[in-house]
Amino acid sequence: MIVVNLDVVMAQRKIGLTELAEQVDITMANLSILKNNKAKAMRFSTLEAICKALKCQPGDILQYVEEES
Repeated sequence: MIVVNLDVVMAQRKIGLTELAEQVDITMANLSILKNNKAKAMRFSTLEAICKALKCQPGDILQYVEEES
């Protein structure tokens, strides 16, 4: 499964949900869904905007974790 580590990167950059939502031009509700790892999909344009705002790489935010069977 893909794990979204947005909360970790946001904490490292000391940026809050409101500030990032404004910079990325995304609703706080949608950003919260991403931050809390509840999203089923993400547009590349959104990922690009988040990476630009946080000055990071997509791999800093997204991580593949093998599910236990």
